[in-house]
Amino acid sequence: MIDKTGTHYEVVVIGAGVAGIYQIKRLVDLGVNATVIEAASGLGGTWYSNRYPGARFDSESYTYGFSFSRELLDEWHWKEHFSAQPENLRYLNHVADKFDLRRHMQFNCRVEAAHFDEVENIWRLRIHDGRTLTCRFLVMGLGLLSIPTLPRLEGMDSFKGRSFHTFHWPHEKLDLSDKKVAVIGTGATGIQVIGEIADKVGHLTVFQRRPNWSAPLNNGPISEAEMAAIRARYDEIFATCARTPGGFVHEPDRRGFYEVSREERVALWDRLYRTPGFAIWLANFREIFMDEKANAEFSEYIAERIRQRVKDPKVAEKLIPRDHGFGVQRVPMETNYFEAYNRDNVELVDLGETPLVRVTETGLRTSERDYDFDIIVYATGFDAITGAYDRIDIRGTGGLTLREKWKDGPSTYLGIFIHGFPNLIMPNGPQSGSASTNYPRGIETGVNWCTDFLEHVWAHGYTRVEATQQAEDAWTAHVADMYAMMLMRRAKSWFTGYNSNVPGHEEGRIRHMIYNGGAPKYVNRINKVAAAGYDGIELAGAPVQVSSPALGLGRAAS
Repeated sequence: MIDKTGTHYEVVVIGAGVAGIYQIKRLVDLGVNATVIEAASGLGGTWYSNRYPGARFDSESYTYGFSFSRELLDEWHWKEHFSAQPENLRYLNHVADKFDLRRHMQFNCRVEAAHFDEVENIWRLRIHDGRTLTCRFLVMGLGLLSIPTLPRLEGMDSFKGRSFHTFHWPHEKLDLSDKKVAVIGTGATGIQVIGEIADKVGHLTVFQRRPNWSAPLNNGPISEAEMAAIRARYDEIFATCARTPGGFVHEPDRRGFYEVSREERVALWDRLYRTPGFAIWLANFREIFMDEKANAEFSEYIAERIRQRVKDPKVAEKLIPRDHGFGVQRVPMETNYFEAYNRDNVELVDLGETPLVRVTETGLRTSERDYDFDIIVYATGFDAITGAYDRIDIRGTGGLTLREKWKDGPSTYLGIFIHGFPNLIMPNGPQSGSASTNYPRGIETGVNWCTDFLEHVWAHGYTRVEATQQAEDAWTAHVADMYAMMLMRRAKSWFTGYNSNVPGHEEGRIRHMIYNGGAPKYVNRINKVAAAGYDGIELAGAPVQVSSPALGLGRAAS
């Protein structure tokens, strides 16, 4: 039976980030009774939570926004080529208000458990405030980088100053002037923070465990005239994104690496190094991702660029990675990062030489000495891709927990379905196209495909959908095969499920977290599945027509 008190929905979407916002828009347009539940007190996902200095797009702003509304495209003016967090959050709130989506969202609403009821073919959700919600279909819009991880250091609670993960950077203004600040971590977030605050603090000490390759973002403002020109070619921009492997405006150089001279290669790299965004990574020769010799040559080019920008040769060498080549994991883009180390108030501590021993009441202790700080910033990454799923007690058929099923890494069908977890749909799930591409471009693909699938289900009166084990095994094997072709398989990266701060995710077995066959190949694959009547998905259940507004549009339900 359908509960008419407002606790049952045809669809519940978990997460009010980019994916959840677009998914509820599609469902509302269809008249489906649906809600978004969000643990935070506001919408925006990544752009609500990450308020650290320097947080901004590494996608061109005009490729990150939603493409579904021409009116929205025409009225929004991106102020920078790579927009910063405050503007990004304003944009997402503008979208929600423009399309009256906020009334379909429930905030401060954390899901503790989601259990599938095999008798009723519905999901039962336990909310942290004690409520229980039920739904026919559960759509996961969980953030892929939404569960911060802290280092496993002794004494972290003993520090008398302020300390926090970058994900929890204070929402109120934080005065850094004259402060002694420590930043632990030089990944993508650390690189953004360090470049932004180096000239704003009294003294900055950077604790680096492993250096990361990085290249200039080359950001700049977008004038009224330039924005008008962008609006005029939005169709062209999105068409370019759709045909590129990463969903960006940067297309790979189709010439063979060894077909051109060394001089021609360097000329290309010099131009790309000056080009905004991911051009240095994604508009490069394709061999740098697969051929060790080609990657080594290009990595040495970037290493020489670092040596040119950092005055102290010893510091420069410490900032050059030795354990992986450029581009085999997502490349952090930077602004004044390397120049920060030329400042008298910035110090680099190599944890490979002098490891951190513990946190003290006044700061940090390495194997060599004690450091005193006013503020400690943990830029120590995320339990990526599957971390947000692991935080919810998700149970499918036979009481199987998703955490147990995925203990050695995710296994999915198309990155959208999971065998043993009926009626659970992931438009941006592990091993889907969105995890490895320009995120909103992948999101729109995923949400549109999943919404079309749900329309098919409703039109035929199905009440239970589930990927077959065979289909899931085949897709997961295909994802693994894509890794075998790429040098990224050797990287200590969230692409391979590596995180030394998460028990069980240290070095060892590779987790095939993302689909790296490229956006065009992924889209072609999922479209073929749809054209074949959703091959690989078992569709079951007899229709029962109801007129209750709890389902909207008389959708079939039991």
